[in-house]
Amino acid sequence: MMGGMSSAGSADDPVAPGHLRPRADGAARADAEARADAEARADAEARGGLEARGGLTALGQLRASHQDRDRVVEVLRVAAGDGRLTPEELDERLEAALTARTYAELAALTADLPGLGQLAPAAVVAAKPKDSVLIDCTSGSARRDGRWVVPHRIEVRVTSGEVRLDFTEAVITQPSLQIDAEVRSGRLKLVTKPGIVVDTDDVAVRSGQVKVQAPWSDDVPVALRIDVSGKVGSGQLTARPPKRTFWQWLTRRPPAWTAALP
Repeated sequence: MMGGMSSAGSADDPVAPGHLRPRADGAARADAEARADAEARADAEARGGLEARGGLTALGQLRASHQDRDRVVEVLRVAAGDGRLTPEELDERLEAALTARTYAELAALTADLPGLGQLAPAAVVAAKPKDSVLIDCTSGSARRDGRWVVPHRIEVRVTSGEVRLDFTEAVITQPSLQIDAEVRSGRLKLVTKPGIVVDTDDVAVRSGQVKVQAPWSDDVPVALRIDVSGKVGSGQLTARPPKRTFWQWLTRRPPAWTAALP
């Protein structure tokens, strides 16, 4: 009896039941695989979070436009009206918004206001410029403003009207632009900003006028060079930054383009 009991194993021996060890090993392997999967998912989420934060950081370094500043100014005024900002805080943030250069600087002004989310450009798209654009204005007016994509070449024909090309918020994807202009008795206006250089040396003038204004120093980095060629009859070709608004003039504030100066 004693020998039989010894060969079968005692009830206190954990190894004796032959099916207990395989079940324990399988459960251990399952637990290890589950932990490995969880760690892999955590690593992937961490990498994804870093990539997302890196993308937001790169986005925050983009230059802000007048429209972006106006959007933040309106948000701040609404927040002050709701009692979220004191008059002193509103004045301080409005001044900072009007002089902000990047999206990151604007985002910092609304980071503690609920329901606004991450500030982003009004439209971030993969801009592909056209090779050539023709603008033919016989009378009336034609204009390009806002976030329009600057093409490689623009042919402008003005018979008796006005063509206005505003580059202050334009999407610039190449370092140069060629404009072939034929201005008879109308006007061609180029609205520029710091970093845009306009060259009109190849324009032939009869009885009209060509005038280029760049009231900033030469050490401003060049973002776009506009080479204008063609002829001006009795019309006008002008290139200058935007004038001050009535509110800026009334409050004796400098023009908005001065915020882009280094």
